[in-house]
Amino acid sequence: MLPKSIQICKNNLQIVRHVSSKFPSTDIADLGDNNAPPPSNAKVVICGGGVMGAAVAYHLAEKGWGSETTIIEKGRIGGGATWHHAGLVGAYKPSLAQVKLAQSSIELYKTLEAQGFSTGWKQCGSLNIARSKDRMTVFRRMKAQAIAWNIDCELVTPERCHELCPIIKVDDIEGALWIPGDGVGDPYKICVTLIKQAKMKDVKVIENCAVTRIIQENDEVVGVETEKGTIKCDYFVNCAGFWAREVGQLTEPYVKVPLHACEHYYLHTKPIPKLNPMTPVVRDLDGYIYFRENHGRLLAGGYEPNAKPAFEDGSIQVSETDRYLPEDWDHFHILLEQLLKRIPLLGNAVLERLCNGAEAFSPDCKWIVGESPEIRNYLVAAGMKAVGISAAGGVGRATADIIINGYTNYDMYELDISRFLGLHNNRKFLRDRVKEVPSIHYGLPYPLHEFETGRNLRMSPIYPALREAGAVFGQVMGYERPNWFDPDHVPSPDHTSVVGTRPFRIAYTKTFYKPPWFDRVAAEYAACRETVGLSDYSSFTKIDLWSKGNEIVRALQYVCSNDVDVPVGSIIHTGMQNENGGYENDCSLARLSPNHYMMIAPTIQQTRCKVWLQKHLSKDRSIAMSDVTSMFTAICIMGPFTRTLLSELTDTDLSPKNFPFFTYKLLDVGLANGIRAMNLTHTGELGYVLYIPNEFALHVYLKLIEVGQKYGLQHAGYYATRALRVEKFYAFWGQDLDTKTTPLECGRSWRVKFDRGMDFIGRDALLKQREEGVKRKYVQLLLTEHDHELDLWPWGGEPIYRNGKYCGQTTTTGFGFTFKKHVCLGFIQNLNQKNEPDIVTNEYVLDGDYEVDIGGIRFSAKVHLHSPNLPTKYPDQEREAYKATRDKTKEEPLLITVDK
Repeated sequence: MLPKSIQICKNNLQIVRHVSSKFPSTDIADLGDNNAPPPSNAKVVICGGGVMGAAVAYHLAEKGWGSETTIIEKGRIGGGATWHHAGLVGAYKPSLAQVKLAQSSIELYKTLEAQGFSTGWKQCGSLNIARSKDRMTVFRRMKAQAIAWNIDCELVTPERCHELCPIIKVDDIEGALWIPGDGVGDPYKICVTLIKQAKMKDVKVIENCAVTRIIQENDEVVGVETEKGTIKCDYFVNCAGFWAREVGQLTEPYVKVPLHACEHYYLHTKPIPKLNPMTPVVRDLDGYIYFRENHGRLLAGGYEPNAKPAFEDGSIQVSETDRYLPEDWDHFHILLEQLLKRIPLLGNAVLERLCNGAEAFSPDCKWIVGESPEIRNYLVAAGMKAVGISAAGGVGRATADIIINGYTNYDMYELDISRFLGLHNNRKFLRDRVKEVPSIHYGLPYPLHEFETGRNLRMSPIYPALREAGAVFGQVMGYERPNWFDPDHVPSPDHTSVVGTRPFRIAYTKTFYKPPWFDRVAAEYAACRETVGLSDYSSFTKIDLWSKGNEIVRALQYVCSNDVDVPVGSIIHTGMQNENGGYENDCSLARLSPNHYMMIAPTIQQTRCKVWLQKHLSKDRSIAMSDVTSMFTAICIMGPFTRTLLSELTDTDLSPKNFPFFTYKLLDVGLANGIRAMNLTHTGELGYVLYIPNEFALHVYLKLIEVGQKYGLQHAGYYATRALRVEKFYAFWGQDLDTKTTPLECGRSWRVKFDRGMDFIGRDALLKQREEGVKRKYVQLLLTEHDHELDLWPWGGEPIYRNGKYCGQTTTTGFGFTFKKHVCLGFIQNLNQKNEPDIVTNEYVLDGDYEVDIGGIRFSAKVHLHSPNLPTKYPDQEREAYKATRDKTKEEPLLITVDK
C-alpha cells in the first residue's frame, strides 16, 4: 500500500513494484589491480575511487605522476555516490571560481568523448525556469554577468520555453534562462574512463581495501595504513565523498572536513514513447526540481526546502549493499507534486524506482578543496553537493596543480578548506545545518543571505546588551555580529527570553531593490560621520606574535610586504603576499613591544592566516603565536567627537601629539585596565578600536553608552561600516582582494618595501609586474543616473563597460549616503581585439566613459582612482590632527573638507 501522501497522486502516476537500487552491471573487473597488495611507496595516495578521486588521478597521470599515484577504494570503483548521480553538467555556478572549474570539467568530457572514450556527454542545453519576477531578476543578472564569465546564454519567453521543451507546462512561468552549452554526462562512465586512462599511465588502483590511518610526522603526511598494508607517501588526497569527514578522523590531529549527509532522491521512469533524446535539462528552481532525458526515460529530482539528514547518529553504512537508503515517499512528496505539475505526461508514465542516495553538503553549501590546515600535504576534494561531475574535472586539475606546483591558477580561496573553524565540524551543528543547506542550491539568491540554523554559537560579552539595543544579527565564522539596529522593534507582550525581553533577530534583505534596512543604516552611518557611532568588532581575527629575541621581526619582514620594523606603539598595515604577489592576507600589525606584535585580520581569515604563518615562520620554535580572537571584545567608536568622549573615561592624554593616528596605547577606561587601544577605525573615520579583556567588556561598553549620550552616540552595525569603507574606497580581503590580486593592481604599491633591500614572499613577482605594468586596476565608480528608490540595486559582480565595451566587474557595492549615489568598487582591464588584457595606465582609466550593467540596464558612472573628497562635520582641530599624522603614517588618504 502506498503512503498516504502519495494517495493524492495515485490517479496521475502509475507506480510499479519498487525495484531496489542496484550497482551498475557494467563490467568493472579490470579496474582494480586484481586484489594485489598496495605498493610500499608512492608519492600520492588518493582515498576514494569515485569520480573525484578518478579525476585527481587522471590529472596527476597527465602531468607525469602516474607511476607515483595510488588509489585506495574501500569497495569498488564508482560504487559510492558516483553511480546514482543525475549527471547534470552545468557551467553556471554561484561564483567565478566554480564557473571556471565547471568549464574545465565540460572541456575535459567533450575532449574525451571526441577521442572515442565513453563519458555519456550530451550537449542538450539547460532550460532554467522562472515562476516569479524575482527569479527573472536573477536570470537578468546572470545574463548580464555571462559576458564576464564566458557563458553563452539567452533569456527566453514562456512560448520559447515550450518550443525548446514541448513536454513542460508553461502557463504559470515568467520566462527562463536558456544555456545551450550545458549538458549531461554519465557519472559512472566518466569515472571508469578517467580510471582507465590513469591506469594506462601506471596509476595503481586498489579495490576492496579500506584506509585505516593516515600517518604524519611533524605535521606532515608520511604514510597511509590500509587493510592490506602500509604505503609510505608524500601526499594524501581525501576524495571520500560523504565519508570524507570520517576519513578526516583517521589521523591525529583530526583533519576537519565539515560535511554531513542528507537524503537525496532520484526518480527513474520506465521508457517513455517518443521522448526526444535531446530534451534539455530543465530546472524549475522555484519548484525545487529538475529533470533530464536518460536513455528514453525521465530522471528527475530536486532540492527540497527542508532536507532530511542521513546517518544522524554519526554511523555511516559502508557496505556496498547499504550505500543507498530506503525511499521515503512522504518526504519526496513535495518534489513529486511539483514534477507532476511541470511535466503533465509524467502522470501517465510508469515509475521504475525511487533512488535515495545520500549526498554530503558543507555548512555553507560550497565545495571543500585544498590543503588541510592541520597537516601539510593532506589535501581534500569533497562536498560537491550532488554536482560532482560538474566539479570533478576542474577540481581534479586544481588539486594536481597544488600537489605538483604548490599552487593552482584557479583562485579558490572561497572554496578552500581553511575557511572553517572547529565549530563547523561539530556533528550536531552539521546535522542541524544540513536541513537548511540543500535548499540554498535552488533558492532565490537574495543578497547578504543569512543561515537560520547553527546560530548563537560565538557571542561577545556585550551580545546581550546589543540584543537589547535592537541588534539584528548576521553571522560570520560562527560569530553573531550586528548588521543593523532596530531600537523601535517591540517584542510581543508574552515574549520571554533568557536574555532580557527582545527576541533574537536574524538579518534579512530578501529583495534585489532598496532593502528594508535602508533607513536604519542611513541613521547609523550619519552617527559615524557626524557624532559618534559604536560598532562591535569582536569577530575580527586577533593573533599575538612574539619571540624572546628579534626573531619575530625578521620572520615578519619576510612574510609581510610592508616594512614592519616600526617604532613600538606604531600600527602598520601590510599585505602578506604569495609567490605570485597575490594577497594571502591583508592585516594590521600593532607593535606592542620590541618583540611582540598583535595582528588584526579579517574575520574569515581566522584559520587561513594562522596556517599561512605556520608555514612560513621559523620552525625552530623561537616564535610563539597565540590566537587571542576569543580573549578580547573589540569595540570601535568612530566619529568627530570620539576623542572628547573617550577623554572623559581615561586619564591618558589623547591629544594628537601624545596619541597620534595609527598608533597603539594601553589604556584604563572607566574602572577597567589593560585595554589595547588603536587609534584607527578601518572605515576611514576618526576614532578608536578598543580591544578589551572579556571580563571588562560589559563595563566598558556601558560606560561608553552612558557618557556617549551627550554626544549623540548611536549603535552602528556591519552594513553601516561597510557603507563607510566603500565610500572611502577601501579594499577588503575576501571581497575585493584575493590570492590573485596584487598591491600594484589595487593602488597599494606604496605599502610595498621595494627599495628597503629586504626580501619578502612575492617580491620578485611584484618587481616584474612593476616593470611590465599592471593589466587591471582597482577603481571606484559612482552611478550618476541610478535611482536608488526605484531601480534595481547593484550587489556585486556587475559587468563594467568602458566606451561601450566590456572591461571588468564590480566586487563590492553600496549606497554612498554622503554622495547620495550608489558606489561600486571593482577592477577594470584593457581588453584587446583578441579579448586579451593589455597594460592598464591611469590615463587609460580616466580617459573613458563608464557604465555598470545592473540586470541588463546600463547606468552611467563616474570613475575614481583615488579617494574622493567627502564633506564632513568634523571640528577643525580634528581635521588638522588627522592631516598632521597622515603623511607620517602613510595611511590611505582620507580627504576631509569641513562642511560649514
